[in-house]
Amino acid sequence: MDSAADTPADTPAEAPAPRSVPETPADLLALAARHGLGLTEESVEFVDFGLDYQVALADDDAGQRWVLRIPRRPSVVETMAAEVAILDLVGAHLEAAVPDWRIRSEDLIAYPAVPGTPGMTLKDGEQHWTLDPASEDYARRFGTLLAQLHSIDAEKARDAGVEVREPEQVRQQWREDIEKVTAHFDVHPQRTASWQYWLAEDAYWPQRTVMTHGEIYPGHVLVDENDGITGVIDWTTARVDDPARDLLFSYAIGGEEAFTVTLEAYAEAGGQPREHLLEHCRIFWSAGAVGYGLYALETGEQAHHDAAAAQLASDPDGGDPV
Repeated sequence: MDSAADTPADTPAEAPAPRSVPETPADLLALAARHGLGLTEESVEFVDFGLDYQVALADDDAGQRWVLRIPRRPSVVETMAAEVAILDLVGAHLEAAVPDWRIRSEDLIAYPAVPGTPGMTLKDGEQHWTLDPASEDYARRFGTLLAQLHSIDAEKARDAGVEVREPEQVRQQWREDIEKVTAHFDVHPQRTASWQYWLAEDAYWPQRTVMTHGEIYPGHVLVDENDGITGVIDWTTARVDDPARDLLFSYAIGGEEAFTVTLEAYAEAGGQPREHLLEHCRIFWSAGAVGYGLYALETGEQAHHDAAAAQLASDPDGGDPV
């Protein structure tokens, strides 16, 4: 990859500092105990991914597995109430389970573990797959799951306090986000050209928006031993938006064949796929670098700024996810 951008991010001096998070099992147990939750130290397992929360797993004295999420930034705390409303809404519509928060405070969210195992985990920087990312069975089940999620009435979501983006707002927000990132980072010309073509092409953009998860990759999808979907976690980024925001993860992890299977199952279960979705999702996936750039600017953390700068400056050729 090329070096970081020449000009550092124009981050406000008052950008909030990261919150302290537990560094040891003992620290985690002490935090949980302050909220009345007793855990066993030998059962603690820290999870390495998650930009908004530090995540850990641990058992209580009765053997119940718990998920503990510790906010990394004050801005994350501000989204908690919205996420509770989202969980209540989607939990009533999905066959898959969602988290049932038992503890919610500024320094800890905790809930009994949702049944199943994450389809992918990250340990010591390495991906470990529980499922076959190219599996047609998983692609089909994923399409059915998304059809259920996307069928939730957008007005009910609005009434529940969920953010709603109308179709015209979706493209406009992308336009503003791309402008902000390209103003702060040195972006490879091929990326910029691709994104401008994408923004200008009416055929790519949705005529309707739906309830979406936003980060429904295998790390947030729980499965059983047969790759059946048992639960979906981490609804922090959920909102009413472009359905491709979720569908693109089928392309990203399984490639075009899996994506085709997902769309077929999605349509059979009542979803409404539109034309040019594959092309839209290809560019949408590459534009994930924009999201990381925005995150780096929001947090003001140099490590994230440098990583985002390197990604944005790199040549996108050969960047298909499979």
